[in-house]
Amino acid sequence: MERTGLDILTPQERLSLRLREIYEAAGFRLYRMGRFEEYGFYQEHQDFLESRRTLTFTDLDGRLMALKPDVTLSIAKNAPLSPDGGGRYYYAENVYRPDRTGRSFREIRQVGVERIGALGREGTAQILSLARATLDAAGEGGILEIGHMGFVSGLFDALEIPDRARGPLLEQIRRRDLSAVLTDPDQAGRIRSLSGDPGAVFEAAGPFVRNDAMRAALDELRVLTDALPAGAVRLDLSLVNDLAYYNGLVMQGFLPGRPRPVLKGGRYDPLAGRFRPGAEAAGFALYMDELDPLSETGEAMLDVALPKGRLGDQVLSLLATAGYAVPEGVAGSRKLVMEDAASGIRYFLVKPADVCAYVEHGAADVGIAGKDILEESGADVYELLDTGLGKCRMCVAAPEGSRDDPGRPLRVATKFVETAKRHYAARGREIDVIELHGSIELAPLLGLSDVIVDIVETGTTLRENGLTVREAFLPISARLIANRSSYRFKREAVEALAERLKEVAEG
Repeated sequence: MERTGLDILTPQERLSLRLREIYEAAGFRLYRMGRFEEYGFYQEHQDFLESRRTLTFTDLDGRLMALKPDVTLSIAKNAPLSPDGGGRYYYAENVYRPDRTGRSFREIRQVGVERIGALGREGTAQILSLARATLDAAGEGGILEIGHMGFVSGLFDALEIPDRARGPLLEQIRRRDLSAVLTDPDQAGRIRSLSGDPGAVFEAAGPFVRNDAMRAALDELRVLTDALPAGAVRLDLSLVNDLAYYNGLVMQGFLPGRPRPVLKGGRYDPLAGRFRPGAEAAGFALYMDELDPLSETGEAMLDVALPKGRLGDQVLSLLATAGYAVPEGVAGSRKLVMEDAASGIRYFLVKPADVCAYVEHGAADVGIAGKDILEESGADVYELLDTGLGKCRMCVAAPEGSRDDPGRPLRVATKFVETAKRHYAARGREIDVIELHGSIELAPLLGLSDVIVDIVETGTTLRENGLTVREAFLPISARLIANRSSYRFKREAVEALAERLKEVAEG
């Protein structure tokens, strides 16, 4: 049968039309922009970009241009406002950003809305309502979570955290580790109570409130949640983003079967104020490329990625002690997938270096991975528990009696390239990295490098080769990690696993 009319549209095209109807009905108008912008514009405002790397080219008139990496920045700068100083826009645009490997760029399709001007709580509530409607249009069973940067920044102020330390702490909180900033162990242990049903979260948040900023953030969240139907949003007070960009409401939306958030946004007055002093702004983007489900199985089992080898044997023993049935003979089996139907768990056996990838991309809901692999991969996952297994240290080692020459770059041999780069960048030391994957102790002995960065357990191999530890900078052990989306849709099973493993690990 010949298809005609709307039948010829793809699902994404139909969704775009539906969203356009929603936004137009709410008083928003379409904003169109060119693909290119002068590179200097993005360089000047790079602190508001997701990545400082942009795709550039030289125009015919000699100007250095960039394929746009961000829509919000351009709207904040260029979009005309009405006589009363307000502007409501929606868009459907492609942006160009580095992919997750950091080795190439990818084209990303976004549909979103921005409201600029005097927002008040009414304007912010409208953006939140449109985010809910957008998520519902994109798929069934979506979860919209909201938080508030004022709650976190108020906590930092109360604890007198210096500005230079706030960025790293934000990342720890984003990984659901409030113990990084809370000195009271009892409060740190109640982090899970700060995420879930709004009523329960507001009640649990009381003991955390330290000042007026945190109190005001909770008050605004109450107003916003009251403006929406019951069950429209969940609260997550550990939901954070860049403090330089967002200053109030932050949000993210999830759909079943999608491994990452499909919607992100919030209140971004600091960015709007760069171009229009005193302006308020809020918005969000739906990432169309994230809408394809990983699978359509709909199975409710908890998928667990386990490392092979010696660490895997220890993990299997830990699981068995925690009361989870482990199939007999799994340690020596060549079978890669095993199920425990009684406890609703399916195990995958993978190489230790691959656990993070399986979890981040949603092929597994949770996994056990070494901290060294987590740091090196930069995987965007939750780190729920330190199991205490496989303890060792990431160290800098060098030949005994050798001295550093600060007049030239330090030659560093390692297979942990990104970890080494971050370590020395934090110290302002210029390095040349030499990537190796075996017998790394040979590198300084043969003059290939000045030092090595490697995992050290007992230090015996170093001593036998005339090397000594100069610096131990990262404790390593096996961590329980979780996919961000799975944590929401299978939260009960994930937390039950984490709690039982914690009891055994601390036992």
